[in-house]
This record gives sequence, structure tokens and C-alpha cells, in this order.
Amino acid sequence: MLFNSLEFIGFYLIVVVLYFLISYKFRWLLLLIASYYFYMAINPGYGLLIFVTTVICYLAAIFMGKLEDKNKRKKYLIIALLVNLGILFIFKYFNFFNENLSVVFSWINIEYQPVSLKLLLPVGISFYTFQSLGYVIDVYRGNMTSEKHFGKFALFVSFFPQLLAGPIGRASKMLPQFSEKYDFDPERVKNGFILIIWGFFKKLVIADRLVVLVDTVYNDPTNYSGWALIIATYFFAVQIYCDFSGYSNIAIGVAKVLGYELPDNFNKPYFAQSIREFWRRWHITLYQWFRDYVYISLGGNRVKKWIMILNILMVFAVTGLWHGAAWTFIIWGMMHGLYMIGGMFWSWIVEKIKLLNRIKGTVVFKFVEILITFHLVVFAWIFFRANSTTDAFYVVSNIFRNLDSWQASGQLLNGVGISTFDLRVSVISILFMIIFHVLQRNYVRISDYISNLKVVSRWSFMYLLIMAVLLFGVFEKEVPFLYFRF
Repeated sequence: MLFNSLEFIGFYLIVVVLYFLISYKFRWLLLLIASYYFYMAINPGYGLLIFVTTVICYLAAIFMGKLEDKNKRKKYLIIALLVNLGILFIFKYFNFFNENLSVVFSWINIEYQPVSLKLLLPVGISFYTFQSLGYVIDVYRGNMTSEKHFGKFALFVSFFPQLLAGPIGRASKMLPQFSEKYDFDPERVKNGFILIIWGFFKKLVIADRLVVLVDTVYNDPTNYSGWALIIATYFFAVQIYCDFSGYSNIAIGVAKVLGYELPDNFNKPYFAQSIREFWRRWHITLYQWFRDYVYISLGGNRVKKWIMILNILMVFAVTGLWHGAAWTFIIWGMMHGLYMIGGMFWSWIVEKIKLLNRIKGTVVFKFVEILITFHLVVFAWIFFRANSTTDAFYVVSNIFRNLDSWQASGQLLNGVGISTFDLRVSVISILFMIIFHVLQRNYVRISDYISNLKVVSRWSFMYLLIMAVLLFGVFEKEVPFLYFRF
């Protein structure tokens, strides 16, 4: 059940009406039933997997909560980690590691026939697994007490707005909300609706229109070179941002209407002045998860410099692997790790060179840093989007070939790619989004910015956004959100 489907809209309206009609004491039960229905509508078997994750993490936390000694709690933490990461490994990584193990054995002349499991990757498994394990680790560390109410904990794991693609919530922030009473609040509903419409604009008007051109090129890159590859790569950078941040906007808005606050997941990431800042703005909850539960556990910044560098590379390699079982994702993660390390040295150079230190706060210097950071990110997206490492290296090798000819891009527009009309709509919509992000300034959420506008400006913007979605949204086919595959 996709957010961008009539089925979801009908489902959501029924949930909202029932939610505010029934007693608040039973709302958690309504949301739990709705969440499992939402997830099992995709595949009934998914319900069993998420239930196993829920039971294991719930029991592990309960048992840890009865023990004062941290060392005694560790065995329950290990059980939860092994079971949940084991399930994730089997469904998502078994075939990848098995195939690569076969390659390693062939190098040393050992015959090994890899076994391939024909398993369909459960949608959202990486998200709810990490969210559940974050809770278990917090209880182990003593950062929070274990939740006694199994139903509310099950709702925390399966809460339908964020279930398929985040944001990855923290139990300390979310669990208390399921015990609160939320009355119908028109102001809150309005702000939630703004987020939902903004998310639909980014998804339906921009991302789903760009996907045609991007897929045309990246699914058969050897037919293109030069401008066609450049345009497709830039457009993918916009597509993945609008697709994923659009989902996050809708998820946060859907939850907000009901009264629940989900964490922000994006904050104008392409305006970042460094890769470190980019990751503080892009998929914020995943970055924070790896920082708090992996990087800090490895010693964080308290270890020797060379160990810290290795830890950064390892964390980003795992971050890449989290996104998918392919070398393209691992390379993408490693590139960001190297970018991060390079950024550390660049900061050191800026501090040491007086001229750079003097101009680092100027508008020109900031703009140059934003431009460099953006293009480093775009270059790494090549590996993220490519279907194989072979395709990725082809794109890298041929992206600056035949730049004196527009034939490839012309063929793209006139053939199976994007139409001139769609190209114009895309460019205008992207420019509108960029201008609006500039106007937002320090506001993270669009709803906060819009709410502070004058009445005429506020309603003009809302009508403009709604009309843009209705007139220019791609409704011919329901395009799944990109991060559903992760």
C-alpha cells in the first residue's frame, strides 16, 4: 500500500475518523491493527517477521530491566542482536555473501557451489530492525527503562506512517506518545496537511517525472555518453532527494494529524558546506543511529587518529551495505567515508592557513564549499544508482566524452526518455523547490515556515501547491518509493 495511492488515502481517512471517535484508551489498539493491516496488505507473511522481531526485542528488554548488573544484561542484548540481525542477513545479505564467498574460494582453487535462497526482501525490514535494536541497546545501556505494555511496544515497532522507510524513531521519544491523549486540533491537522502536500509535490511532480529519464539512461548506460550521462546523474540526485524526503514529509505529516511527532529526516542537505554537514542533513535518523550505536561504541573521537579513521571508513562501509547487498552500495559508502576524512584534513588546512581562515565565513567561500560538497555527493550517487560496478565505472569513464555534441541528449529527449513538456515541468518545479528552500532559511519543516506567513501568502502557497500536484502530478502509474527496497 503506497502513500501515493487511492487505497492508502481511503485507508488513512478511515483510521483518522475512527481514531478521534473512539476513547483514547483504545487508540493504541486501533493503530496497531491498522499498522499490521497496512504492512500485511503488501504481503501477509511480512506480519510474522515483524512480530518475531517485536517479541524478541520486547522480551530481551524486559529481562534486562530486571538486572542491575550490565554484564548480566549483555547476554540478552546479544540474543536480540543475533536473532534480528540474523533475520536481516538471511533475507537481505545471504545470497550476496555466498556469491562473494564462491569468488574467494575460486581464487584459491577450491570448488564451491553457492546456494541461492529465493526469498523476497520484506519491505522496510532494515528500518524496523534498526529501530527495534536501538530500543534494546538503550535499555542495555540504562538510557531508558523497558516498556511493559507489549501492545504499545508492538505499535512502536510497526507504526504505519514510518514503517516502510522511516524516519527511524527513538523509543525514548516515541513510546511515551502512545500513552498521551491527543484531541482533534485544527492547527495541528493543518500543519500535518502542509507536510503531506509538500511531500506529494516532491514525489509526484518532481521525482516520478524524473525517474523516466534516469531509468532510461542508467538501465542501459552503454548507449549514452557525455551530456546524457551528466543530465541523468544530476536528475538522479534530485530524484532520490525528492523521493525519499517526500516520503519523510508525508510520514511526518500523516503522524502529526493524529498527534504524534516523528523526527525530522532531512534539512536541505544539498545546501551543506561539508560532507559531515551533509550527513547531519541527509537521512538524519540513520546517520544518528550509526553515530550513537556503532561509531561511539567503537570509541568515537576518543581513540587514536588512525583508529578513528578506520572506524569512520568501517561505519560508512556498513552504511552503504545497509542500503543494499551490492558492491555499488559499499563503494558509495566508502566514498563518503573518504570524503569525511578528507573534510577533516580540509578543516585543519583552513585553520592553519591565515588567508583561508580569514575568508572562510564569507558568502563566496560558503558558496564554493556548498558547490564542491554537492558535486562530491552527486559523483558518489553514480555508484548508488548504477545497476552494477561495471555500469558505474562506465558512467565515470564516459561522462565527459562527446561533450561537444548534444546528439545523445537529443536522442534521449526524442526517444524513450523524457518529453520536452515533462522536462520543462521538472526544471520549473526544481527551481521552485530551490527558491522555497532558500526562503525557508533556518526553518527545518515547511509547515513551520508556512504557518508564520501572512494569511494571503499562506493560502496562496497552499492553493498553488495543491493545484501543482493535481495538474502536474504523475498519476498514470504508482511509482514505489526508492527506499522501499532498503
